Amino acid sequence: QLQLVESGGGLVQPGGSLRLSCAASGFTLDYYVIAWFRQAPGKEREGVSCISSTDGSTYYGDSVKGRFTISRDNAKNTMALQMNSLKPEDTAVYYCAAANRIRCGTMRFRGNAYDYWGQGTQVTVSS
Repeated sequence: QLQLVESGGGLVQPGGSLRLSCAASGFTLDYYVIAWFRQAPGKEREGVSCISSTDGSTYYGDSVKGRFTISRDNAKNTMALQMNSLKPEDTAVYYCAAANRIRCGTMRFRGNAYDYWGQGTQVTVSS
């Protein structure tokens, strides 16, 4: 079965850090664009970050630039999102996604451009 499974969500204080992981099963991530999205209650789904499958170029949404880092570990067939300096506004359900293409391109933050999605993991930033 082809699937992505997220882990690492939880409760963290403002200014803290959290690392999300996503494991792929049934396919390999080597030649896939991988991305993270998030959705907060009452808000539209937002693209967080994307990493290309070729040269590893990364892209970030304006709200997370300088604070979040996306990475991939092809040997383990996983992807990760390191989140630092977390703010209450970062509270959301976070989803990993993969697309069968080699670059993020202009579609990097379009949800319908992705083939596989994780089930989501809750991240809550609160004091």
